[in-house]
Amino acid sequence: MIDFSLSEEQKALQGLARDFARKEILPKAAHHDETGEYPHEILQKAWEIGLMNVHIPEKFGGLGLGALDGCITAEEIAYACTGIGTAMEANNLAEAPLIVAGNENQMKKYFEPMIEKYTLAAYCVTEASAGSDVQGIRTTAEKKGDKYIINGEKMWITNAGVADWFFVLAYTDKSKGYKGTSAFIVDAKSSGVEVGKKEINMGQRASDTRGISFTNVEVPQENLLGNEGDGFKISMTAFDHTRPLIASAATGLAKRAMEESIKYAKERQTFGKPIFKHQAVSFMIANMAQNIEAARLLTWKASWMIDNKIRNTKYAAMAKAFAADMCMQVTTDAVQIHGGYGYNKEYPVEKLMRDAKIFQIYEGTSQIQRLIISKEIFER
Repeated sequence: MIDFSLSEEQKALQGLARDFARKEILPKAAHHDETGEYPHEILQKAWEIGLMNVHIPEKFGGLGLGALDGCITAEEIAYACTGIGTAMEANNLAEAPLIVAGNENQMKKYFEPMIEKYTLAAYCVTEASAGSDVQGIRTTAEKKGDKYIINGEKMWITNAGVADWFFVLAYTDKSKGYKGTSAFIVDAKSSGVEVGKKEINMGQRASDTRGISFTNVEVPQENLLGNEGDGFKISMTAFDHTRPLIASAATGLAKRAMEESIKYAKERQTFGKPIFKHQAVSFMIANMAQNIEAARLLTWKASWMIDNKIRNTKYAAMAKAFAADMCMQVTTDAVQIHGGYGYNKEYPVEKLMRDAKIFQIYEGTSQIQRLIISKEIFER
C-alpha cells in the first residue's frame, strides 16, 4: 500500500521546524547574509528545542529519527535560509559516517557530548585538487605504533572554524587507489590542526567555510572508523543518507522563491492587469509548482528507501541532481518575474538565487550525480 500522508509525529516535527524557521531564522537571514556572521544564537536555540543532531541513535541520547524525518525538517528550515540551514545540516553530514560505520565506543564518545551541550562538527573530505574526484585526495595517515599521523590539507569545509571534531578521509595505502583510503575522527583542538580564513562565498554566507591543514596530527588508533581501506565506502555510504537532506533543502528554498513570485505577480501590474494574468508569467509559476512537487516526491522516496534499509544510491543521486537543478531554475525564474526589482537586494529573490547555486556543487555536483545514476543503470 502506498501512503503519502505524514504520521502525527511527523506533522508535529514539521510544525516545530516551520514555526522555528519563520520566527527565529527568517527575520535574521538578511543580516547573516550581509555580514557572514555565524548564526550561533540561532543554532543554540535549534539545539535546545531538538532540531539539531536528530539522527543520533536513542541509545546515545538522540532522537534516532530517520532520513524522511530529517527531510521534512530540512525543507522547512531551508525555506527561511539555506545558509543557516547548511550550518545546521553540517552536523548531520559529519555524524553520518559514525552512524553507518562507528562502533559503540566511538559513538558514545562523540555523540553523547553533542546531546549534552551545543556542539558542532565538520565533514573533511574535499581538497583543492580533489572535489568530485574523491580518490584524488592527497592527505595521508601513517600508522606509527598505536597512533596514526595525519598530514594534508582540506578545502571548502563547512563548519571548519566552529567544529569540535572532524570526520577526515586520508590515504593509509596510496598503492591501492580509493581502496587505500581510511576514515578517522579527529579532535579539532589536536596539535597540528590549523584552520584557515573564512571564505567569502557568493551565497549561503552564514555558513562557515574554510580550509584546514593537518601537520603531523596524532590520532589514536581507536579513532579509525571501520578498518583501514574502508574510508571511501564509508564516505559514499554516508552520502546515501545525506543527499536526500540536501535535496529537501533545495526544495524548501525553491518553495520560498515560488511563494515570493506568486506574491509579487499578484501585486505588480502591467498593461492594466496583474502580471500573473499574463500567460508568460503564470506558466513560469506553474512550472515551479510542478517541479517542486516532483522534487519533494523523489526526495521522499530516496529517504524512505534508506529508512527501510533498501539501497538508495541511485535515487539519492536522482533526488539531489533533480532538486538542485530545479532549485536553480526556479530561483532564476523568480528573479525574472520580479524584473529589475529581482536584481536588487530589497527583494529576497536575489539572495535565494545566490544561495541556490551551491546545491549544484556541494555533496557531489549535478554532473557527478548523473555519473552515479548512469553507473547504477548500466553496471548494476
